[in-house]
Amino acid sequence: MKNKLEEILKSGTSEIEVLQDLKTLDEVRVKYLGKAGALTQILRGMKDVPAEERREVGSLANSVRETLEKALSEKWAELENAALVAEMEKEKIDITEPSRGVKRGALHPLTRFNNKFMEICVEMGFTVIQGPEIETDYYNFEALNVPKNHPARDMQDSFYITDNILMRTQTSNMQIRAMEKMKPPFKVVCPGRVNRNDSDSSHSPIFNQFEALVIDENIGLKDLMMMIKEILKRLFGEDVKMRVRPSYFPFTEPSIEIDATCQRCQGKGCSLCKGTGFSEVFGAGVVNPKVLEMSGIDSVKYSGFAFGPGIDRSVMVTNKIPNIKYLFRNDLRFLKQMR
Repeated sequence: MKNKLEEILKSGTSEIEVLQDLKTLDEVRVKYLGKAGALTQILRGMKDVPAEERREVGSLANSVRETLEKALSEKWAELENAALVAEMEKEKIDITEPSRGVKRGALHPLTRFNNKFMEICVEMGFTVIQGPEIETDYYNFEALNVPKNHPARDMQDSFYITDNILMRTQTSNMQIRAMEKMKPPFKVVCPGRVNRNDSDSSHSPIFNQFEALVIDENIGLKDLMMMIKEILKRLFGEDVKMRVRPSYFPFTEPSIEIDATCQRCQGKGCSLCKGTGFSEVFGAGVVNPKVLEMSGIDSVKYSGFAFGPGIDRSVMVTNKIPNIKYLFRNDLRFLKQMR
């Protein structure tokens, strides 16, 4: 019995020592220490060992088990560590190796322009506010001096959900909400999506606007012109030129359109600016006193002005995009060009 135990210890440790993979190591464990293993079979025959030898044989058997278990454990740790090192060696990255053309993402051109314009407004003291895209007829039209059946509604082909609910056609709805809740003086700007039933190369049923509103004492058209001129310089550079045209908006009086140097041709004249060297950037005007009164603001003490750029059109001009719908298609080929 002693000879068998010593033979199991010798052969077991020899086999464990030369093993090179975990699977074979587990097979050796089962071979010697499993339920049908060599050592287990020896222990089952202890009843045949003379009584006076059982203590010595039992102690030897336990010693053999402990030695084999220790050898198995150490070998298992050794092989696991070797496998980990090999895996790390296989997967390591040489940071000095030349780039293999990592694909980089970029902000959408609309987002870039949005962020830039918002930063300019915040630097000038404006508070950014958000509003609902699904709006009531009152906030979208009536409170902006566009009552039912007013011909100005024909300028904004609208998507109505019910007789009183529609997709907002302009972010001017936030002018009213701001004037109802905020105490003058204040400056707010509201960026957001708007919807109109219009579609061609320069118009989309969904597009983006910024609506800026300033309410204070003794301000008017001159203050509006100075602010817009400063914004245009920050947007397009110190050399930008500004052109003012009379216009009409029911909620401002007087109303103007602001054109700036065409960013595609830099004022030389092209098909986009129809040879004028200027492209439309802002719609603006002095807030109509009737709108102030409807919103609960004293039109004798306070006045205000509002302006808003066509974000999509400005992005088209500055990036030489021929069709506004490219901005909404999520075509990777187009987005890569806009990096």
